[in-house]
Amino acid sequence: MSNSPVILATNLKKYYPIKQGGFLKKDINLKALDGASFLIEQGKTLAVVGESGCGKSTLARLVTMIEEPTYGELNISGINVVNSSKADKRGLRSKVQIVFQDPYGSLNPRKKVGDILEEPLIINTDLNKNQRREKSLAIMQKVGLTSEQYMRYPHMFSGGQRQRVAIARALMLKPDLVVADEPVSALDVSVQAQALNLLMDLQEEMNLAYLFISHDLSVVRLISHEIMVMYLGRVVEQGEKNTIFDNPLHPYTIALLAATPRVNPDSRQKKIRLLGELPSPLNPPPGCTFHRRCPHVTDICTQIAPESRLVANRMVACHNV
Repeated sequence: MSNSPVILATNLKKYYPIKQGGFLKKDINLKALDGASFLIEQGKTLAVVGESGCGKSTLARLVTMIEEPTYGELNISGINVVNSSKADKRGLRSKVQIVFQDPYGSLNPRKKVGDILEEPLIINTDLNKNQRREKSLAIMQKVGLTSEQYMRYPHMFSGGQRQRVAIARALMLKPDLVVADEPVSALDVSVQAQALNLLMDLQEEMNLAYLFISHDLSVVRLISHEIMVMYLGRVVEQGEKNTIFDNPLHPYTIALLAATPRVNPDSRQKKIRLLGELPSPLNPPPGCTFHRRCPHVTDICTQIAPESRLVANRMVACHNV
């Protein structure tokens, strides 16, 4: 199959105005996402990594059209989301589906699994009851669930099985893109591998594109093709998976990779100790947002925010690389 871009984002930004108490105090902008550009092709996975508060979930909300970007362009399946009509957006929403982090909280406990899976079909298609049931059972089989489980409630399933139900629900409308927001972090380690293998098998079979959000680099290494490392709303390093894992350039990426546990002592990297706490996105530092924690900080870092530039086959936002 020829690969074509499912999603193309250019300089995406999302700012939230925060009202400050008092007469004379100006409202300030919380820059949850401050300029992300990326492309995801059919059958490929872009992994977004970073600490809590770096803008990963904000990015997921923009891509799934739950929220509108403040600035920038977002094209999904060739349609510009920002300028599109409500009818176009309704059509696009079926092309982008999301799998949430918590398989316990994302399924309605009062509904049987069959009803949960049929709901997207009731809302978005004209299929009759028998056709909906047939489609639901086919998807259940795809994700390794049995037809006997069709009439069961979510509480009768294990965490891994619930996440299979959530994945099945996301696939009901045959989307082009699945946004997976920390989809295995709530699962036992023994079950994580099963869920990841399922996602990779489905990607191969259905030529799906994934936007995979995670803080776990060992998971990202297994499933991704490209990686985007974020810090405080900004992209600091972005490129092909092996390029970044084999030779990280941005000090933050190096620190993240060094903190990942490795079994083989030869492959362990020298630990970099990050100084201080993650700054508040309400009051980010001037210049490079990472400079207060960076071991290689110079004068220019404290004054001018680095532009992302091409270095050794990947994009890096750092003055000193």
